[in-house]
Amino acid sequence: MRKHKPKPRVLAPDARYSDTMVTRFVNNLMWDGKKSVAFGIFYDALDIVKSRTNEDELQVWKKALNNVMPQVEVRSRRIGGATFQIPTELPANRKIAIGMKWLIKYARARSGKGMAEKLAAEVIAASKGEGSAVKKREDTHKMAEANRAFASYRG
Repeated sequence: MRKHKPKPRVLAPDARYSDTMVTRFVNNLMWDGKKSVAFGIFYDALDIVKSRTNEDELQVWKKALNNVMPQVEVRSRRIGGATFQIPTELPANRKIAIGMKWLIKYARARSGKGMAEKLAAEVIAASKGEGSAVKKREDTHKMAEANRAFASYRG
């Protein structure tokens, strides 16, 4: 076990929306430390979202993120030679982190031209409660539900 928890990093809010959540998302999106490129992709994606939905793009993105965030996950735990999948409630920070990672992962896996296009498509789908990232959340919840019998083994 660790002696100390690492200090949470303070993130600077982004330039356009002055929102720290946006910065956190862009940090996950970034490859090879190219943050300005990642910001470019993110802002382009939100511009596409705005033009396609005629709604406030930041609200659409936040709704998408909420639809993707899991409430529970299953953790493997060995008990007496058998491995059980134990459903565990998630802390708020981890919910957000997983939601962002899934949104980005499934946007990258989409077919389409350019990351901004793909991210915009995934965000719009997720905000409507569809798309691969939302499906992933539902599958995770189903797994947790199926293994509810083992919830008493929580460590």
